[in-house]
Amino acid sequence: MRLVWFLGVFLGFVLQVNAQNKTGVTGKPDTSYTTYSAYKSTLKKYPNITIVPEQPSALVKENRNLVYCTIGNRDLHIDAFIPLKKPRKAKPGILIIHGGGWRSGSRTQHIPLAQRLAQAGYAAFTVEYRLSTEALYPAAIQDVKTALRWMRANAKQFNINPEKIAVLGFSAGGELAALAGATSQNSIFEAGDCSRNYTSAVQAVVDIDGTLSFVHPESGEGDDSKSTSAASYWFGYSKKDNLPLWEQASPLTYAKENKAPFLFINSSVDRMHAGRNDFQRISKENNVYTEVHIFEDSPHSFCLFSPWFEPTVGYITNFLHKVFKQ
Repeated sequence: MRLVWFLGVFLGFVLQVNAQNKTGVTGKPDTSYTTYSAYKSTLKKYPNITIVPEQPSALVKENRNLVYCTIGNRDLHIDAFIPLKKPRKAKPGILIIHGGGWRSGSRTQHIPLAQRLAQAGYAAFTVEYRLSTEALYPAAIQDVKTALRWMRANAKQFNINPEKIAVLGFSAGGELAALAGATSQNSIFEAGDCSRNYTSAVQAVVDIDGTLSFVHPESGEGDDSKSTSAASYWFGYSKKDNLPLWEQASPLTYAKENKAPFLFINSSVDRMHAGRNDFQRISKENNVYTEVHIFEDSPHSFCLFSPWFEPTVGYITNFLHKVFKQ
C-alpha cells in the first residue's frame, strides 16, 4: 500500500494540471486568529467564559524569545518554561504548538498552559513555526521537528530527559503534533541542518482538536466553494488538484507506524477531530495506548478559556504522569 501511496504522490506532481498557488504567501502576518478574537466570537453562545491569563510562578524559570533555528535571515523562536523543583533530576519535556489554520495564531496563546505544565514538573516550550503567509507545506512540520531536535540538543541546559519528550498541539497545531508523533520513525519531514545530529522522535502526543486526516469522510478541510480554505492556502493546492499531498500530511496515513501513546482532547465540533476513531482503532490493533476526553457543548477554542482550561490541564498532566510514570 505504501508503494502505491508513494506512486500516487509522484504522479500527483507529474500530472498536476494547475501550478501551485502561492497567492497566500503574502509575507505579512495574518492576525485574524488571536485569543481575543476567538473570545469575542465565542462569547455570544458562551457568555460565562473568561480568558485564561498568564500565571508566572516562583517555581518556574522562564526564558523567552530563544532562537532554535535560523533559516536564511529568519530566526525561529521558542520560549522555555522550566520547573525549578528538584533541579538535579531531569524532567520530561513537552513542545506546545499553537493553532490558527496553519496561517494565523501565536505561540504566546499557550503561555498559560506552558506555565501550568512546568509547575506540574514538565519542561515546557512554546514554539513558533513558519505559517502559510511565509512558507507553504511542509515548512511548518519541518520546523516542529527541528524544534524537537533542538530540545534534545539542549537537554542538559534545560534539564530535560531526552527519552521522555512529548508534543502537544491545538487545532492546526494538534494536526502538526499528531503528524510529528506518528512519523517519529519516518525521516520524510526532516529538513535543514539545525540540530541535525539529534532525533525528533517523541514518546507521547497530546492532540487538542486537531484533525487526523484531510481526506477522511469526516473532514471539513478543503471546502473552497466560498473562499480559499486554510488547508488549501497551506498546501498551495486544492484537494481535487493534489489529493496525494493532502493524504501525505494526514496523521492517519501513518497510524500503523505510530508507537507513541496519544491523548485526544476534543470539543463538540466533530469535524475538528476527523479520523480520530480510525486512528484509535488502528492504535488498539497495534497495542498502542490512546485516551479520549470530549467536552460536550464546547467551542473549538475551549482550551484557551475557563471553565475548560483547568480540566484540560488535568487531563494532560494525568496522561503524561501515566505514560512517563512520573
